[in-house]
Amino acid sequence: MKHKKLISMFTAFALMSHPALAAVHTAQKGDTYWLIAQKYSVSLQELLKANGADENSVLNIGDRVIVPEKEKVHVVGKGDTYWLIAQWYSVNLQDLLNANGANENSVLNIGDRVKIPSGNGSAPQQTKPSVPDAPAEGNGPYITYTTYTVKSGDTLWNIAIECGIPFDELLSANGLNENSRVKDGTVLTVPVHNVPVKPAPEGYGELLDWWTEAQYVIPIGAVFTVTDLTTGKSFTAKRTVGSNHADCETLTAADTAKLKEIWGGSFNWGKRSVIITYKGRKIAASAAGMFHAGNEWAPGGVWTDWRSDDYGPGLNYDYVKGNDASGHFDIHFYGSTRHNTGSVDSGHQANILKAAGK
Repeated sequence: MKHKKLISMFTAFALMSHPALAAVHTAQKGDTYWLIAQKYSVSLQELLKANGADENSVLNIGDRVIVPEKEKVHVVGKGDTYWLIAQWYSVNLQDLLNANGANENSVLNIGDRVKIPSGNGSAPQQTKPSVPDAPAEGNGPYITYTTYTVKSGDTLWNIAIECGIPFDELLSANGLNENSRVKDGTVLTVPVHNVPVKPAPEGYGELLDWWTEAQYVIPIGAVFTVTDLTTGKSFTAKRTVGSNHADCETLTAADTAKLKEIWGGSFNWGKRSVIITYKGRKIAASAAGMFHAGNEWAPGGVWTDWRSDDYGPGLNYDYVKGNDASGHFDIHFYGSTRHNTGSVDSGHQANILKAAGK
């Protein structure tokens, strides 16, 4: 009993000292250190050392055993896919598949352990400036809070999209992390970003900061009108993904034809000042007319062998079908950045100021 108490105290101290370096296994009937080492593919000696134990140590049901992990591991929960896991950890999907000996057709089961490769092969996670909680009315953007009750089939990822906030913000507001799972009936705290309307000259749009304002006014899933500032021509589009700026798709084939007309008859990377109209608000923005990183003939969000604009094989960023366009096009707002470099595009920013009448 004394030995068991010492092991328990050692485990608690080790967890407090190195919470991110280990998993914890709760001993079941018949468990031994050797069996646990085999289950988690770790060295027996490393397992014993991590728990202040030796070859003669005995485990009792309910003992908590530290399992040292040489690499970051994600334990699969309901609804997880390799694509979602890659998004959560901001790693390249192909790197994740390679690290696990998997491919685009591989299926995950609840309880599977997915190795998370080191490094960051994809776009950097957004880092958003802090926004104050409810100041006096009229002082700019502020945050209030509401709640969301988890229902059957929900995932934290989908809840974040439904609530119009970034995934990492939902996690932070509820003290969760990428590995957290929530049961049906759990009540989550949801930040609500209140963005007051800003004055703008007649014919121009509000100048909204991407990080603290625009991404909340125009969340993922929003359908809006894009109007070219120079020609006055417009079309309808939808924000489908995007964190550093808005990745968007035209809604119909007619909308795609209108976009091509505005950009001189073809898809191209030319940058144009545009006004985004959504729920009665007009927002200053800049768009590029090139569809990229998608395949119209494959389901959105899956691995595909071909993607538009020579992006090669990868995740299919084409969610709107029947619009005669493969992939998505970029819309930038004030202060938004490129996905690949995390840097501000000066051309887009100049266009945004022009669209704001500055």
